[in-house]
Amino acid sequence: MKRIGSILFISALLQQAAAALAQTPAILPLRDRAEVENRWLQARLEETLPEIMRREQIDMWLIICREYNEDPVFLTLTPAPTMASRRLTMLVICDTGDNLERLTVSKYGMGPWYEGVWDSGTEDQWDCLASVIEKRNPRRIGINVSDTFAFADGLSASLHEKLKAALGAKLSGRLVSAENLCIGWLETRHPGELETYHHIVRIAHGIIAQAFSNEVITPGVTSTGDVCWWIRQRILDLGLGTWFQPSVSIQRRDGAGLPGVDEEIIQRGDLLHCDVGIVYLRLCTDTQEHAWVCLPGETDAPEGMKAALRRGNRLQDILTAEFVTGRSGNEILLAALRNMKREGLQGSIYTHPLGFHGHAAGPTIGLWDRQEAIPGKGDYPLFPNTCYAIELNVKCPLPEWEGRIVQIGLEQDAVFTGGVIYLDGRQTDLHLIY
Repeated sequence: MKRIGSILFISALLQQAAAALAQTPAILPLRDRAEVENRWLQARLEETLPEIMRREQIDMWLIICREYNEDPVFLTLTPAPTMASRRLTMLVICDTGDNLERLTVSKYGMGPWYEGVWDSGTEDQWDCLASVIEKRNPRRIGINVSDTFAFADGLSASLHEKLKAALGAKLSGRLVSAENLCIGWLETRHPGELETYHHIVRIAHGIIAQAFSNEVITPGVTSTGDVCWWIRQRILDLGLGTWFQPSVSIQRRDGAGLPGVDEEIIQRGDLLHCDVGIVYLRLCTDTQEHAWVCLPGETDAPEGMKAALRRGNRLQDILTAEFVTGRSGNEILLAALRNMKREGLQGSIYTHPLGFHGHAAGPTIGLWDRQEAIPGKGDYPLFPNTCYAIELNVKCPLPEWEGRIVQIGLEQDAVFTGGVIYLDGRQTDLHLIY
């Protein structure tokens, strides 16, 4: 029997290694990434942006910012390898009716992306901008000011005052908030991006699978902090970015090892939880999964643990069933919470948009500390071709732990196209550490 157990153990380790390898696809070198990002940018500027500008009835969009105080949308509108605004940068995007005219009133050019129209040796920059706008005579000029969304509030107060002074009363009277245009531009994914987003999330899943394996964790030796820093180093070694420090926490039968402890030693019989987000090709992921650290002689997690995970999956289903085009984040949240309670589940929902940012532009669907309608951000409607981190938790009494409550915190990345599709599946089985 010992020999059979050893064979099963070795087989399980080999399967872990193969799974981790299979879930870490090839990653492009930097130059090739820039080519992909710029191909997407061209398609987004030519196909995505005109639709959103017309939907929001914005005739001209101004993006004005200074070096190291960039507007949140600036880098999403400029080609790689742009890393910052140069001095005072002005982008002007004007809807001509047939297409979008893209101009820059700036010291430095942007090649084929934006036509440079300012001769810095003969004309003041603000006077040039005013002349460009006056010649095109737009009815509604969108500027990035918003009380609700930080993503749409990138025009600084001083630049706002200079803009109004340069335009004069008549043109300044046409300035309107580009709030929904900013959010629409940031949240809407082009088909090329969506096709590759599956690949990006698969990489994130592969990193977690490797971290939650015996390749990284030795029970009784490895700490949660060790795993956090292994994940961070692995992300760096792969040439990727991360938008927050990875976390790993423990739940355990005796109540020790509470979430948030940085250097708790991982023991057999622990339930592990991670939160990991990577950045690749300008797109972010955000994933939470669980692992069970097997007790001596165990080859699987206790049935109560697996049942708790299934309840978490059920809450995911309840939530995503409420995703309907045009519904606000608040409407989705409140409907899901009603159905959650109707089914006798105890949980919380705090799902957020995902894309160029981790906590990205789009409708807020609950907050971890506010299970109620969120004014403003929660009132924004759901549009197709947008991505979300389906983030929530359920709390379940665990029979194997004498009824102690276990919290299953899940977060998986998905796209809404009229229905919700997980970008690389979701966790339905616990990772196992032997």
